[in-house]
Amino acid sequence: MTDLPGIVVTGVSGRMGQMLVKTIRESGRARLCGALERPGHDWVGQDLGRAMGGAESGVIVSDDALEVLATCDAVIDFTAPAATVEFAALAAQARIVHVIGTTGMTEEDIAKVDAAAHHATIVRAGNMSLGVNLLVQLTRKVAAALDEDFDIEVIEAHHNQKVDAPSGTALMLGQAAAEGRGVSLEDVSDRGRDGITGARKRGDIGFTAIRGGDIVGEHDVLFAAAGERIVLRHMATDRAIFARGAVKAALWGVGRGPGHFDMMDVIGLK
Repeated sequence: MTDLPGIVVTGVSGRMGQMLVKTIRESGRARLCGALERPGHDWVGQDLGRAMGGAESGVIVSDDALEVLATCDAVIDFTAPAATVEFAALAAQARIVHVIGTTGMTEEDIAKVDAAAHHATIVRAGNMSLGVNLLVQLTRKVAAALDEDFDIEVIEAHHNQKVDAPSGTALMLGQAAAEGRGVSLEDVSDRGRDGITGARKRGDIGFTAIRGGDIVGEHDVLFAAAGERIVLRHMATDRAIFARGAVKAALWGVGRGPGHFDMMDVIGLK
């Protein structure tokens, strides 16, 4: 059992954190070797199993990331941009795999992650699901096949606790559409409509964000022209799909050299 790759989970008290713990334990291909929470959190110093409402696990929740990462092969991180940047630097120092599912990162944040990737194996994706990454490929191909007579709108829905919009997945899809058309997303992105906005600009890629209830994640890419519409859709009903993808990414990265990769690399779509 101790020969299996060891994975650390950050933000372990959260919904994704607990799902990752469960997924690692059930995988049979990895072991949970550490659990991290922010300083001052109630779980710090507790046995993780007990904190999660079960039997003792032998893993103590820690707030000392440097100490924990030094003993493991990979860390899976669905936290917040500032924390993720810090974890990336520590992963580089420890020369381990850093799987990043954090969204809402700025260009400055990503530049810091790029720097860490000179020493760490970093897998970063706006969505870890196989289905979503296939949807990204389809979006790129459909956008390439259709001209600007077709307006493109990325419509996403998530639970009411999500703090960033558009979602990381929506931005992945918008980027794929822009690449299919051979344009820069920054130049054609339309993210806000309120009041008298005027007619839609030809060639723009629009984003619509819905927040409500406990929606895990729904993404549509709408291609709309006069008289016809094409809709590409992915619906996530179980957060476990993201956890399984993240564990797959961590195992893929163990033993690989430094670099900044994404899920397309992991599932062989590049």
